Amino acid sequence: MSNILELNSQTNWSNKEKTIFRFFAIYFFLQVLPLDIRFFRHLFSINWLHVQYRDIFYLSRYSPSFTGHDSFLNWIIIALLATAGTLLWGKAYAKPINYDKLYYWLRVLVRYRLAAGVITYGFLKFFPIQAPFPSISNLNTNYGDFTAWKLFSLGLGVVPDYQSFLGLVEVISGLLLLNRKTATIATFIILPFTGNIAISNIAYEGGEYVYAFYLVRLALYLFAFDAVRLFNLLSLQKPVQPNHYQPVFDKKWKPYRLSLKSVFILFFVVLYGAKTYAGYKKGGYHFPEKKGIEQTSGLYNVSEFRWNGQLLPYSRTDSTRWQSVVFEKWNTLSIQSNKAVVLENLVTEEIYADDKDRIYELAGTQGRHYYSYDFDSTQSIVRLKNRNRHYPGDQLVLSFQKKNDSTIVLTGLSAGKDSVYAVLHKINKKYLTIEAKKAGRRNALKL
Repeated sequence: MSNILELNSQTNWSNKEKTIFRFFAIYFFLQVLPLDIRFFRHLFSINWLHVQYRDIFYLSRYSPSFTGHDSFLNWIIIALLATAGTLLWGKAYAKPINYDKLYYWLRVLVRYRLAAGVITYGFLKFFPIQAPFPSISNLNTNYGDFTAWKLFSLGLGVVPDYQSFLGLVEVISGLLLLNRKTATIATFIILPFTGNIAISNIAYEGGEYVYAFYLVRLALYLFAFDAVRLFNLLSLQKPVQPNHYQPVFDKKWKPYRLSLKSVFILFFVVLYGAKTYAGYKKGGYHFPEKKGIEQTSGLYNVSEFRWNGQLLPYSRTDSTRWQSVVFEKWNTLSIQSNKAVVLENLVTEEIYADDKDRIYELAGTQGRHYYSYDFDSTQSIVRLKNRNRHYPGDQLVLSFQKKNDSTIVLTGLSAGKDSVYAVLHKINKKYLTIEAKKAGRRNALKL
């Protein structure tokens, strides 16, 4: 019975329309389904008894790659494969095909792929961890020492409520994609929203523009289904006919269909949302988890500095002399100096599990040098290691002496056996962004 209903509802497809559909069917099939080893390598590396939101994020962020990284060249290769497939399809397969039915199922595939992409990014914003609140080191770095993409991220990080709103928009649009009747409404939201993300990545020298345009293409393909009807109705004010094809599901298939949709919602919405919230409460994924020295975090002025026993007066141009030091709440110590630095870049969204890989705080910035440290409380020894991978040999072993609540003395040797002596005095500095966050939007600031 279902086959009769489907055949009766078919529209007449011209040969040109069939050829165009074949191309896009193969093209989006290759774009959406995981066909390379990277996806399956990640899939089988996941501990499914203890799945993390980063595992689900990387599954959803997959896009096919023949070049080893996101590139528009991958799209050209897939277009060439789709062209070859279109030619072979027309010659090798001559049986009657219900193109309305194929078009429907292709849109289902694209809808769910697009939904997974926008929902996973949406939750990272809704629980504002994609762009975290700036660290103390970032708040004490000169504006001109940041790259464009880092400034964009920091600017978004200081307004977590706005970031949550952006995430809510993405999550809602992704949920609308799960129903074919509201899919076009979802594309109305996604096209300007994700299109703006793509343009922003180009403007601010980010690295997510290829993937953002990938999501935009999926949304355009879905929008095209109703585009002509909407143009005739809204712009030309002509009467239009609705889509006549209605999928008819056998009684045996209905439970499987509902089960598959339920699994998708449970995995990408319920489980991923809960895991992302847990990650947010834990502190996010950009900064190290390991705690720093207790009651030490803050900005310190270097009042006295000796290098190899020689006293170096304060200087903004001296590449050796430390100007200020920051202890973060986690085990990061940053030093401001005029010493040149090769920039680290982190222009794509990466959710690293290990502290050593979490380079967000130093990526895209110069002027400060970031060190991770281990503190031996029994001997009061701090072992510093430069977190910038371009300086693997930059290490120091320093004696840590806390004279009082506001004074710290660091003495010891660098990896090159140069002696270091620094007296640090804490500055009780207030930050407008932090005070505004504490005061709330409607309360007056007291600086």
